[in-house]
Amino acid sequence: MNNERYFRDKVAIVTGASSGIGLATATLLAKYHAKVVLAARSVDKLDELCRELSQYTDVISVRTDVSIEADCRNLIEQTVKKFGQIDILINNAGISMRAMFKDLDLSVIHRLMDVNFWGTIYCTKYALPYLLETKGSVVGVISTAGYKGLPGRTGYSASKFAINGFLDTLRSEHLYDGLHVMIYAPGFTASNIRKTALMADGSVQGDTPREEGKMMSSEKVGLIMLNHIRKRSRRATLTFTGKLLLVLTRLFPTITDHMEYWYMACEPDSPFKRRRDIMRERRNHQA
Repeated sequence: MNNERYFRDKVAIVTGASSGIGLATATLLAKYHAKVVLAARSVDKLDELCRELSQYTDVISVRTDVSIEADCRNLIEQTVKKFGQIDILINNAGISMRAMFKDLDLSVIHRLMDVNFWGTIYCTKYALPYLLETKGSVVGVISTAGYKGLPGRTGYSASKFAINGFLDTLRSEHLYDGLHVMIYAPGFTASNIRKTALMADGSVQGDTPREEGKMMSSEKVGLIMLNHIRKRSRRATLTFTGKLLLVLTRLFPTITDHMEYWYMACEPDSPFKRRRDIMRERRNHQA
């Protein structure tokens, strides 16, 4: 069965639908003639996207701040009011951060947990009865940071680990109910998540520290996600680097820590020192 046949007339909710992976995935779902519910905070972007995708399918937009429980409840209520059911919930909305924990204002971690973790909890909680009725799919978009903590990303990794644990448990609880639960880890993807990442004081980073053009596109990430939803996969981890990281972590955890530190420290304006700077300081101290 191809994607168009599988997704036709299914009701799919996509959070964080106004940009990046969410936008790409929602667009593909519309082209496959699913009935799409777009959720994000930006009303202008949602309205524009809704007009664009309505040429393919029935689509509605619901302004949603996933960190607010009432917004998530309203999202589910508006979906059921319009379409009568829910077949797919894609918990994609999320934000990142870039700072050392020792320098971090704790409000940043609260914000990361509110959006990434609690947003997934709220939406899944209110959608679950309908997903159980249709034996539908709930997806959590995490990251390789949800399997291996990334230096300079404490709040981000913590929130993604939490989503991983929550969805893994949810799958077990409904093992015999026909519910499909998928944990999706894209790895570094070309999107605006790094531009909107929070710094130590809670301000927005603005410029990405990575070469976005060399990363996997949001469109490809969205397509692979939908392929795995159709196959009802349990987990999917993308990119060679992401898969290699998980293997090395299991086999050589200490070596992997050092490799990861060096890799992340090479970012422009890294919040922690590069390995060569540390070695230089040690040599100077010994001298």
